[in-house]
Amino acid sequence: QVHLAESGGGSVQAGGSLRLSCAVSGYSYRGLCLGWFRQAPGKEREGVATFDRDGTTVHADSVKGRFTISKDSAANTLYLQMNSLKPEDTGMYYCAAVSFQQTACTITTMVAYYNTLYWGQGTQVTVSS
Repeated sequence: QVHLAESGGGSVQAGGSLRLSCAVSGYSYRGLCLGWFRQAPGKEREGVATFDRDGTTVHADSVKGRFTISKDSAANTLYLQMNSLKPEDTGMYYCAAVSFQQTACTITTMVAYYNTLYWGQGTQVTVSS
């Protein structure tokens, strides 16, 4: 059983920055495909970024150049550094994890495994104009 706990959300003005953290426990950390998703009010949950077991990262086009996913293996923590925030980045941000073998960890594959993902409780990000 994987346990995920997000923190770091808050309210900022457009152009500001936030760093989200996700503490991962309950599973061999190195064997997990990890990612960040977000859900705006009235919209479907969407993938933001993923971090593969070999360190490969994928970022959604909407956040490329502004957001960076990273991992601290010693601390078993996944991060999402968010810079140049926009009002459209507002939403609940969720950490997600899945274990699979011989499959690349990307937003597309995490969506394909959606029903088997482990989720955190989410952390709210609000960006005002």
